[in-house]
Amino acid sequence: MKKHFTDTIFYQIELTAKYCKLMGQQVFEKYNVGLTVEEYSVLDTLICKPEICQRDLAKLILKDRANTGKILDSLEKHGYIRRKLAIKNNRPVKIAEITDSGKAKVEEVYGKLRPHMQVVMDKINNSDLARVSDLLRELREFLNDTLEIQI
Repeated sequence: MKKHFTDTIFYQIELTAKYCKLMGQQVFEKYNVGLTVEEYSVLDTLICKPEICQRDLAKLILKDRANTGKILDSLEKHGYIRRKLAIKNNRPVKIAEITDSGKAKVEEVYGKLRPHMQVVMDKINNSDLARVSDLLRELREFLNDTLEIQI
């Protein structure tokens, strides 16, 4: 039997990611949170990885530096982040750090997202969720090691 791309794990992951993004977009629109899913992801990343430069952030979120810069500009305009000059590897870089207002926004939005995510997570056994998460992390790490990503 001939395999099709739509029969592969890669397609299943891509499709699942699209559903997850759509769910996020719908919740963001329903509650009019004033952020895009990408902006929220950047804020959440800045909480997990404080004082990160734009290039390193771009690598984490898999966006090019120009798009990452646009997201940071928008977040800075709203007062959710601030950027400061620093030296990294003997080169000047702008470091993004989340403000108290940005942290509050992340908590506010997460409070609205959590019930929607919980409905989905309640349908799947906790050990299965943990196993899927571990497998996806392993796959991502393998792909990261084998791909040449130019960001």
